[in-house]
Amino acid sequence: MEPTPDDTSSEHILALLKALEKRIELIEARLGLSAEVSQETAPSSEVNENPEEGQDALEIRVGQNWFAKVGIVVLALGVIFLLTFPYQDLPSFAPSILGYVLVAVILGLSRYWKETFEQTSRYLLGGGLLLLYFTTLRLSHFSAAPAVASTPVELTLLVAVVAVDLVISVRKQSRYLTGLSLTLGFLTALAGGGPYFTFAFIAVATLAATLLGVRFRWHGILTLGISLSYTTHLLWSLNNPVFGNSLQQISSPEINLLFILIYAAIYAGGGLKQSVAGKEDALSVVNSFLNGLASYTLLSFLALTIFRPSFAVWSLVVSGLYLALAVGYWIRLKSKYATFVYAMLGYAALSAAIVSLSGTPDVFVWLCWQSILVVSTAVWFRSRFIVVANFAIYLIIFGAYLGLAGTVGSISISFGVVALLSARILNWRKDRLELKTEMMRNAYLACALFVLPYALYHIVPHSYVSMSWLGLALFYYLASRLLNNNRKYRWMALLTTILTVLYVFTVELVGLDPALRIISFLVLGTALLTISMIYTRKRQKK
Repeated sequence: MEPTPDDTSSEHILALLKALEKRIELIEARLGLSAEVSQETAPSSEVNENPEEGQDALEIRVGQNWFAKVGIVVLALGVIFLLTFPYQDLPSFAPSILGYVLVAVILGLSRYWKETFEQTSRYLLGGGLLLLYFTTLRLSHFSAAPAVASTPVELTLLVAVVAVDLVISVRKQSRYLTGLSLTLGFLTALAGGGPYFTFAFIAVATLAATLLGVRFRWHGILTLGISLSYTTHLLWSLNNPVFGNSLQQISSPEINLLFILIYAAIYAGGGLKQSVAGKEDALSVVNSFLNGLASYTLLSFLALTIFRPSFAVWSLVVSGLYLALAVGYWIRLKSKYATFVYAMLGYAALSAAIVSLSGTPDVFVWLCWQSILVVSTAVWFRSRFIVVANFAIYLIIFGAYLGLAGTVGSISISFGVVALLSARILNWRKDRLELKTEMMRNAYLACALFVLPYALYHIVPHSYVSMSWLGLALFYYLASRLLNNNRKYRWMALLTTILTVLYVFTVELVGLDPALRIISFLVLGTALLTISMIYTRKRQKK
């Protein structure tokens, strides 16, 4: 049966569409867009139609991409070793001249192969920029008689090379070349300048990493920059062993600790700007955590080991900065995780300052009352994470007090009072928290139920322990009345009374002076009858 004119025309149209599709694919391949388009538009059912085609694609990927990357890395390392080899019989400038010639050849090949070998061209460009830096570095390093003996001149040349590399990277909008350029920039900070040059250049590189990360939404650049900033500063503080110096700590200037806080503030500011454009994602949370933890750990390490007399002051400064960052993230972004990270680091720094300024056992009082500040700000931040973490820290501090204080004194009363106040704060603004249950409030009340009788047992003379516990039960009952007949405080009053009865019949029945035993039994019996009458009248009213 011969095809109808309609069938012929439809087949012709399909053939034209297929030809047009092939042309578009060629254009996209030439522009470097083919991989992205194919991932977005290719139907999943067609990807694995032919296993041999998949194997061919893998073979091409290994042969074209991976071999090109590894080849450029191996070639670059070989040239770097060639440049850093200590030549004895050649003029000091000869290796650098050879290096510049090789850089020109590599960059020329990169430009020449831009159309025909696109992948190789890009990798050659990165290798050429790397060799350009090390060739310039060779002018004043890796030789007993350097070609450039002036440190300012050498640093000026290195800064110029880093600036050129960074401009090319940004124009190419390549995050990999940008990361390479930033790495070379941080390396320049260690290339031989004084401490203030090192701090200033790290700060400039930090600002560059932040601006580029925010501008192009490159979270990975921010992660790399954070890692390099604090690592570079740590290497400086260890006498810069990267350039062959002996490993030792540098004791001046102390103002270097301030620059650590400057790096932290710059990265945190970048996180604020970047997160405004979208929701808080996992990598931005990681960057906030890495920035806060790295800066606090480095500053604490240097302050404790070198500048110990100023440790408390720097801890207070750190606490103020981190708490301000937490407030900024909450007000601007309503961030849960970054706010939690900076807030907890701020509280940790404040605790460190308290420990440094106070002695045992007074330090436990200050740490205990700090819990009220933490709970109050946690309510404002609407952070259940801070509430739970603070409760765990509260228990740790109380355990440390019991283990380290030696004797339990009046300080223990503070732990019970803080537990009651924390429970009231959580109940007062529980609508602001994400806690859907009363678990944390009950946990604080349970702590008070245990801590206060325990404290009174050690503080009050043994003859009056039962009286003090009855007074505590009366306090709970009055608190229940003042708080609109709060059921929880009534139960605390009942449980404390039961504890008093058990104590009277197990301890005071045989170990108390007869006169005091009579008074104790009369007071306890009167209290129990009064409580019974109160509950009877309450039942009659219902």
